[in-house]
Amino acid sequence: MTRNLRPLMLAVALLAAGPVAIAQDAATLRSRSLAASCAQCHGTDGHTPAGSAMRALAGMPAPYLAEQLLAFRSGVRPGSVMPQLAKGYSEVQIGQLAAYFAGVPAATQP
Repeated sequence: MTRNLRPLMLAVALLAAGPVAIAQDAATLRSRSLAASCAQCHGTDGHTPAGSAMRALAGMPAPYLAEQLLAFRSGVRPGSVMPQLAKGYSEVQIGQLAAYFAGVPAATQP
């Protein structure tokens, strides 16, 4: 019986959260999905492994990240992989990526 109530309870919880909360969750999921493409080089959620040659993106200021992605996309900033990757992002997606990584707390150093 409780198994049959779970979908109903979830629906009630989502309705109680309201459309704003649902939209924010959807936006966060879209941003996190975009950020997943960065994990191969920059680590999960922008946290690079210790000793990595790549820069950690977590906690960096959003304007700086957006500026760098736009520079890669336009060819102003050279790179081996990033210019090609950045060309695949719209300005909205670049803004989403920058905001996402800026909102992830930077790793603390031991």
